[in-house]
Amino acid sequence: MPDIRWSHADAAFTVVAVTSIAVLGTGHMGTAIVRRLLATGHRVTVWNRTPANAVPLAALRAGIAATPAEAVAGADLVITMLTDGAAVETALFGAGDSGSAVAAARPGAVVVQMSTIGPDEVRGIAARLPGTVSLLDAPVGGSVAAAEAGTLTIFAAGSYTDLDLAEPVLRDLGTIRRCGPLGAGAALKLVVNTAMVTALGALHDTLAVADAVDIDRAVALDALAAGPLAGAVRRATATGASFAISLAAKDTRLALRDAQTAPVAAAALQLLHAAADPAADVASLVNLETR
Repeated sequence: MPDIRWSHADAAFTVVAVTSIAVLGTGHMGTAIVRRLLATGHRVTVWNRTPANAVPLAALRAGIAATPAEAVAGADLVITMLTDGAAVETALFGAGDSGSAVAAARPGAVVVQMSTIGPDEVRGIAARLPGTVSLLDAPVGGSVAAAEAGTLTIFAAGSYTDLDLAEPVLRDLGTIRRCGPLGAGAALKLVVNTAMVTALGALHDTLAVADAVDIDRAVALDALAAGPLAGAVRRATATGASFAISLAAKDTRLALRDAQTAPVAAAALQLLHAAADPAADVASLVNLETR
């Protein structure tokens, strides 16, 4: 699958494997993934629905494609990092004509679906792919800083054969957790995101109690950082993270679609819906300012 190129180092020729990758979607996470892939020696072509958002990547020697079909032509791996299942289907299948990304994909290409979508949507996409193109269900844990550092957690599900083919590239992005059949990666990502959103909601309420009993927020956060909400405190104070409230709400709705009794998650969703700025990072749910 990888091309073999010769590079000159210390007056001796060595063989370097270079994988050709298409990335569909260059929002915050897609851009960070592209930067990491380029830094680790891969050939990357990108497409974004808003072309201007992809242009800065040209300075890093990424190819810029005008359409998803142009981006995937000749690619070994096709990574999707898009808003939701509908966006993934549109990027891959378009109107279903010969100009679609799937129609342009080379035989043997593997689509690595990294967006956070529902397990049923993953299986629906797999059912629409031709037999010459495979799908890996591989959403990620971690944000922009983790993507650029190559320390994401990748919830990978699907055929072991396909995963073995994609593993050298995925290892450049982070640690691979093999989850099982298609849909299991998407399901586990919803579990993880539900834990984060509900924990931030709990931290929001806990600090409201601190205010009510006249405990300085800085003092409360210091104590909470060593307690059961330690992970929520780390996320609320993290830098280099970007997970928009609107996306967190979308993921929570997906989780609640399958979970019939999850009142804490439902309450966290109400908190997300009430946020003033849907584009703000999810940590903005928690006001860290001392009162």
